[in-house]
Amino acid sequence: MAGNGSNCSSFFRGFLIGSLLGALAGILFAPKSGKELRAELKQKGEEAFDEAKHLYSEAGGKANAILEEARLKAKEILKEAEEKASVVIKEARTKVKKVKEATEAGIEATKHELSKEEEKDKTEA
Repeated sequence: MAGNGSNCSSFFRGFLIGSLLGALAGILFAPKSGKELRAELKQKGEEAFDEAKHLYSEAGGKANAILEEARLKAKEILKEAEEKASVVIKEARTKVKKVKEATEAGIEATKHELSKEEEKDKTEA
């Protein structure tokens, strides 16, 4: 994406320089007086500057639109990730609860069996 912006910038820069040089060549080779030539050069310079400002403004607007779209997409991706993480956390908590309950049941069963063994040992003794 960064390469694309660089190519676009290079294109516009080349376009502007080419336009200026073409206009200058046309003006210089036209038969006019010095005063007329200077006035036309000034006018063409102002036009070129205005066009450059317009292109800069347009490029800035496009860049802002692209950045806003990227921000919204990032927000959307983050929201989806949070939702998926929430589901995974709920599943993990449920599984941990089941393991805890199974462990507690196993401990209780072991205690019960041990107490039976102790009772059996006491009655045999």
